[in-house]
Amino acid sequence: MTFSSADLLKFYRTFEPEVKKTTVNWRIYNLVQEGILNRVGRGKFSLGKSDAYIPEISNKLNSVYKKIKSDFPFLTVCLWNTSLLNEFMLHQPGRYYQLIEVEKDAVESVFFYLKDRSYSVFMEPSEQLIRRYMIDEKEPWIVKSLVSEAPIQYVNGFPTVTIEKLLVDIFCDPIIFNAQQGSEMNQIFNEAFEKYSISESKMLRYASRRRKKKELDNYLNETSKYRQHI
Repeated sequence: MTFSSADLLKFYRTFEPEVKKTTVNWRIYNLVQEGILNRVGRGKFSLGKSDAYIPEISNKLNSVYKKIKSDFPFLTVCLWNTSLLNEFMLHQPGRYYQLIEVEKDAVESVFFYLKDRSYSVFMEPSEQLIRRYMIDEKEPWIVKSLVSEAPIQYVNGFPTVTIEKLLVDIFCDPIIFNAQQGSEMNQIFNEAFEKYSISESKMLRYASRRRKKKELDNYLNETSKYRQHI
């Protein structure tokens, strides 16, 4: 459950009708610093200090990253496996994708680079391609464009997703994340906000880059428990 700065001002004025807004803002700041409040968005807070999301990195992903980094040293990349979503889901899918996101101009080069090395790799797959050619693949590699200014993080030098990127991606891409749509997506969002510290403003900025800001904002208002106010 989250609440806004306005909610906190109203709460304090219940007991101190003359308290100034600036005074309440300082109190909020101190509560955040002490870990009593956790900032989840611009002017939005939850109780307690949630854990930061640090995804696990498999040896397989790390090995591929080292190869790409060696031959494309200046390329911005983000790698992750959709199995990361398992901890948030009720129903576990039988297939996972190993995603390699790279700058748009390099997608084709990285695709052929991996294909020449006998990886089971697909480039920006359509729904039809997934249905026809990836149906029997357990963990195929997918090379796709990395949206500029996407919120990524480095885990021991390895570039991977943040929780904000993970959530926005499944919201914006129903083709690759077909198994995470509908009620399962509601489950993922609510479970993620329950377990981890998440920046709503970072999510909305990234959604804006994907031209889905309004839709995501509406979704968060209508279906996510974390936006219910006290």
